[in-house]
Amino acid sequence: GHAVPRRAFSHSMPPMRPVLAVALVAGSASAVAASKIPLKKSSLGSANEAPLGLSNPPSWPASVLLFEDSDTDIQAKIDAVYATNGGYDPVNNGQFVDSRYALMFKPGTYTVDVPVGYYTQVLGLGDSPDDVVFSGPKGVYCETGSPDFATGSLNNFWRSAENFRSEAIEPWWSGVTGMLWAVSQASPIRRVHVATQMLLYEYVGGDAACFASGGFMANTKVDGQVASGSQQQWYTRNSEVSTWMDGVWNIVFTGVLGAPASHCASEDGQYPYTTIDTTPQVAEKPYVTIDDAGLFYLNIPAPKTDSSGVEWDLVGGETVGFDSVYVADNTTDTADSINLALAAGYHVVMAPGIFQLDSPLQIVYDNQVILGVGLSTLVSANGNAVVEVADVDGARVAGLLLEAGPYETEVLLQWGTGSGYGGDASNPGVMSDIFARVGGPETYEVYAETMVKVTQGNVIGDNMWLWRADHDVQGLVTNSSNPVKHGLVVDADDVTMYGIAVEHTLNDLVQWNGNNGETHFFQAELPYDVTQANWGDMGYVGYRVNDTVTEHKGYGVGVYHYFRDEAVTTETGISTPAALESSFVAPFGVFLNGLGTMDHIINEEGDATSPTEPTSDAGAHVDWVC
Repeated sequence: GHAVPRRAFSHSMPPMRPVLAVALVAGSASAVAASKIPLKKSSLGSANEAPLGLSNPPSWPASVLLFEDSDTDIQAKIDAVYATNGGYDPVNNGQFVDSRYALMFKPGTYTVDVPVGYYTQVLGLGDSPDDVVFSGPKGVYCETGSPDFATGSLNNFWRSAENFRSEAIEPWWSGVTGMLWAVSQASPIRRVHVATQMLLYEYVGGDAACFASGGFMANTKVDGQVASGSQQQWYTRNSEVSTWMDGVWNIVFTGVLGAPASHCASEDGQYPYTTIDTTPQVAEKPYVTIDDAGLFYLNIPAPKTDSSGVEWDLVGGETVGFDSVYVADNTTDTADSINLALAAGYHVVMAPGIFQLDSPLQIVYDNQVILGVGLSTLVSANGNAVVEVADVDGARVAGLLLEAGPYETEVLLQWGTGSGYGGDASNPGVMSDIFARVGGPETYEVYAETMVKVTQGNVIGDNMWLWRADHDVQGLVTNSSNPVKHGLVVDADDVTMYGIAVEHTLNDLVQWNGNNGETHFFQAELPYDVTQANWGDMGYVGYRVNDTVTEHKGYGVGVYHYFRDEAVTTETGISTPAALESSFVAPFGVFLNGLGTMDHIINEEGDATSPTEPTSDAGAHVDWVC
């Protein structure tokens, strides 16, 4: 059962929130002025356009740990990282720490076990996932964040693992072995070959498996079975599995060989699977490799259409040496210095760290890349966006955590200038592993109007979690603090989202105003700390398709509610033109806990979900429109 809502944040009475100085809250005209996105530039510059002193291999900061298999101190270094950023002593240890790490492994075979905590990314540096092998019993793994099953993995956010082979055979519990990846949102696994079984949840004893609220997997091959167990929802794209077992509310597959057949709702012993045989269009996430001479390369996969299964060869893609890649270091770089590199036509890799940016990083060339490693975090320090993409084709923004700051901010990531540019269908822009948050680590109020806004056509999102914090470093967030209206606003045609979650914003969580949009997997949680007057009576929803839209598709779109502080009745979870209702496959609603009711799922279709509907049993209550 799901008697306890996910991410219930247990705490003793928190201290009062400090009040910022008036000058900081008020800001100034210059602090909140929106920057103007520069015009598109036609092509990337050459390496001699700016004397930035780039070198290959680059000078990585201390937040990057580079290993080869002959090193004798690997386990000690990994354990030191995990001591500050992981484990459950205390519970969810490291959730709001400042430290960020990229653990990079050169090709070879490693017998170490690698626990992955908060703000930690494991990166194999081989041309193929099979070039970096973890042969230890656990290998690369993520355990539950709490031994209490009702909290379990519900806070296992902001970590990732990419580009290696796992041969894990650890017996995690009776009769169950394999690679353990018990995570929730913002914890993707990509480009991995699991030679054994894969476990997306953990059982530590007691009445039930630990709750989990994931998750995302792409470009991954699992030779054995994948067991999703207690995962409330999960999205898998362009992968290969032997078999898939279990599912709670919403398990969605796009372009996955071996995926189970679709079945709407969890009933009659069947699981709620939504399976789309091929992926309409996507480009895999850029990744870093190293050669035998110790030189580093940025690999940029090409777009592909109607695809399925893994793609580990760089077919049609581009490989760029790091003598044309600027590595940004949060201890020395500013927005100005990083923008100098971008304006000169370089790609940028953001090293692990927290970057306080007083102006946005600006992509102004076709096919330009900003890639974060180690959960690189970009904070709006001056009422500014942290990333702006001009009207360019083929840009890639990947691997970043975007964070609101203390000044009112219109948007954190802006894609397009708003000119109406439709983009290039053969060379789309792609956002991969983009996470945003408003609130969490701060002891003061932070603000944003929208987290991500897309105003250019032919843009793809591939794994995004856009979160207004329901809890922070001090305890529960209440009274609509840390205000943000929307997670995602789409004001352009031909935009596709794969694996998106938006939570707790104070207006419509998603607003979709462009035509020919598509969403493959959506998970929303409505805000916990609102009232009937400021939420229910306003008619807000989890997912809104504008009345003027004539084409839109949604696969596995779910809206959850936990009105924690007030009794709230909201009319519906999804609002769409009536003609498009049938374009939503397996939409559903979930009462998690609390005091509220959602009368319908999509428009006026679907039954209510509430403390007593569709059942009065303890735990969550779910209903689908099939």
